[in-house]
Amino acid sequence: MTTGLIISVVDDDDSVRVSTEGLLRSLGYAVRGFASAEAFLASDAAGGSACIVSDVHMPGMSGVELKAALSARGVATPVILMTAFPNDATRQKASALGVACFLHKPFQAQALIDCIETALAA
Repeated sequence: MTTGLIISVVDDDDSVRVSTEGLLRSLGYAVRGFASAEAFLASDAAGGSACIVSDVHMPGMSGVELKAALSARGVATPVILMTAFPNDATRQKASALGVACFLHKPFQAQALIDCIETALAA
């Protein structure tokens, strides 16, 4: 177990964010939740997170735009994107930006766990 590593969860849907946070805490991670990409970027979490799990579709800045903003700032923290509305264009853009994993909602908890473990091992 990797207790002490901080995973940031960025999702405008409170229920998804809270349940994802709970899952990650149960695995021993420290978790910080944010209701928007803008709130995440305004915090000090970008530099202290071992991994970022973000929704793609949110009001304001999308998860893909969040990854692009982090890259522009030189932040190499792995980003996992999740969406209920997958499409090839978004997947390709996310891949080109170096997103660690792209999950389709709903997904099994193990799929997220596998993505995080892979991202942290890289």
